[in-house]
Amino acid sequence: MRALAWQGDRLALLDQRLLPLEERWIECTSAAAVTSAIRDLVVRGAPAIGIAAAWGVVLAARAGEPLEAALAMLRAARPTAVNLMWALDRMQTRIAAGADADALALEARAIQDEDLAANRRMGELGAALIAPGSGVLTHCNTGSLATAGFGTALGVIRAGVAAGRITQVHATETRPWQQGARLTMYELVRDRIPARLIADSAAAHLMRTGAVQWVIVGADRIAANGDTANKIGTYQLAIAARHHGVKFMVVAPSSTVDLATPEGAAIEIEERAPEELLSIAGRRTVVESAQAWNPVFDVTPAALIDVLVTERGVVAGPDRAALGALFGQ
Repeated sequence: MRALAWQGDRLALLDQRLLPLEERWIECTSAAAVTSAIRDLVVRGAPAIGIAAAWGVVLAARAGEPLEAALAMLRAARPTAVNLMWALDRMQTRIAAGADADALALEARAIQDEDLAANRRMGELGAALIAPGSGVLTHCNTGSLATAGFGTALGVIRAGVAAGRITQVHATETRPWQQGARLTMYELVRDRIPARLIADSAAAHLMRTGAVQWVIVGADRIAANGDTANKIGTYQLAIAARHHGVKFMVVAPSSTVDLATPEGAAIEIEERAPEELLSIAGRRTVVESAQAWNPVFDVTPAALIDVLVTERGVVAGPDRAALGALFGQ
């Protein structure tokens, strides 16, 4: 399964707003169209957003558009996921070196291919930490739909199931966009992985039953001290996991680690329209005039994270010293 495909003169994106009921592809022929697709959640997941943005730069170059303006537009699409900025920084470096549209296409392809390789490596490393016969809980969607393929946290789960280490997966529904219900269950069922959906609010009760040995999540930005921004609801899962003696694993490529951000408090948290909480599938479910607050990410303190898995290696108890050592600073 792939969430995006370069077709030579356009970028095709699987519209994730419609899954699992409809599989429809949207074709983007400009950087502006890619920006809208990222902002409107046609494509989502930190690595996939970065890859899409890189191809957006290629489209701008092929059209002869001012590249600095295209880069600025793409950067503003979503503020929290650092992979977006990381991919655009790579493209900007190539532009500064005089790269033409063909060279930029090679760079975008490299970003995509490297992500897939990283996902498979993280799957191996993370699965090796899990005892045979374990049950796991995951949040949001971190699979092929959120990456170049295979997935980050869901890649560990795929590898763990294949190795006989994971026998049962639980997925949270992930309100308000229900990425767990619509997307993660879609991927798990397609792969014939034993999986059950739970309400977000059932997670602590599930941990109390002893059915879960690991919570495995992805990340949108990891600060220099190990604090991790991820889909809203991750923080409370980490608190519940620590209380119940359940291990907590964050799985993310090195492009998600942002040593320039000192701690979680410095991460900008995206807030989306309150209307997303006030309706389901476009139908109003809350009384008129009701107000809502809709942050779409939260920050889990490093102290609640047992292990961070990247393609460069595994960090137990991630902190400033450990991340600095692994990433060369």
